[in-house]
Amino acid sequence: MITKHITEVTTRFNPFTKPSKTCRVFLAHLPANARTTMKINTTVLNRDSQEPSFLALKFNVLVEDGKEMQLDTEKLNINDVVEEVDRHSRVLNRQADLAGN
Repeated sequence: MITKHITEVTTRFNPFTKPSKTCRVFLAHLPANARTTMKINTTVLNRDSQEPSFLALKFNVLVEDGKEMQLDTEKLNINDVVEEVDRHSRVLNRQADLAGN
């Protein structure tokens, strides 16, 4: 997974439900130095909570487009999430290459 352009990750999930697996695995896919390169906000809900889990990503505002992604982890599995993040990151890599950065 290409995480070079991600500046902020926000997750909210109930670890006792099946749909929260996508959020937990996404956090596990982040590199070891992720806390130094991006802001990570994680909210763990109570066992009784009925709030849906979600994943929100922000991309670099200064150099790139500053896009914000809100991904519904109730419907998407980890492969779909990684594919969406990689697709946008590849576009940003291409733009940076064309700009000469």
